[in-house]
Amino acid sequence: MIPTQPALGRRALAFGGLGLLTLSRTARAAEAWPTRPVTIVAPFTPGGPVDVLARVIAQGIQAAGSQTAVVDNRTGAQGNIGIDAVRRAAPDGNTLLLVPAGNLTINPTLMRDLTFDVARDFAPISLLATAPNVIVCANDLPVRTIPELVAFAKTQRDGLTYASPGVGSQLHLAGELLAQKTDMKMLHVPYRGSSQALTDVVSGNVQLLFTNLPATLAAIRGGQVRALALTTAARAPAAPEIPTLEELGVGGFDITSWYGLLAPKAVPGATQTAIYEAIRNVLHAPATRTALEAQGLTVTDEGLAEFGTRIRRETATWAEVIRSRNIQSGL
Repeated sequence: MIPTQPALGRRALAFGGLGLLTLSRTARAAEAWPTRPVTIVAPFTPGGPVDVLARVIAQGIQAAGSQTAVVDNRTGAQGNIGIDAVRRAAPDGNTLLLVPAGNLTINPTLMRDLTFDVARDFAPISLLATAPNVIVCANDLPVRTIPELVAFAKTQRDGLTYASPGVGSQLHLAGELLAQKTDMKMLHVPYRGSSQALTDVVSGNVQLLFTNLPATLAAIRGGQVRALALTTAARAPAAPEIPTLEELGVGGFDITSWYGLLAPKAVPGATQTAIYEAIRNVLHAPATRTALEAQGLTVTDEGLAEFGTRIRRETATWAEVIRSRNIQSGL
């Protein structure tokens, strides 16, 4: 049995139950996997996107019929405790790790004394889902476009203030990268998550917020904040009226929040492929896709080699931003 979940997790499990006959056929035809009960380590608290995705996948694995699957919310040290637990797990493919982008591409440069090395210790299995990021501003800021924002910032002696969910988060670094590319002066104001940050932008205490579109769409629709641009390469189906930074003249800017699945490095290649194929079928069940998209997540099936390339490319990008902007986490 999968342990009791909060309401969001329970809804996600129901979505993952569709299309499971396809998963069962795939599991029987592939390499013998899983060989024992499966644990998916989600190193963050229940209810968020990492936890929801983990429970969808656990339900799909369990429904294949041969083994149970559970989610282990192994929290602490900004996800690093759970990551290290998977590093030390038996390399049989029955213990998996589900994490957001920053744990794989930012923390290795930003944080000191990590007990793991992503390239050395983990095999990338699949990119699971993505979510667009957006830049919003307070309604009293006299700008409506990114060019207007850049011009206005240069008239302010102290620059502008911008909020993010925390020091070293992908969204913090997105702000630093924008400042670097536009020669715009901005002061980072870190928060513990996006909720309070959004409240302070709505009230005008902070001028800008870099955040996930799903977390902010209701406030944008309600006129509480003004959306200036997406940080992704393409417009978002959920908000097609919001332009991208690329469209507005900030070239080479493509920052997307994403969530991926990994296994211990020594898991055999055939087992890695079997895991990928099984999980791909879970994610591509129509109802699963629809439900995750309703939460602002877009399902993807970017697999082993492509996912590994993405991790390496984004790690290099963020390492340059961290070093050039002298960003330190204190951890």
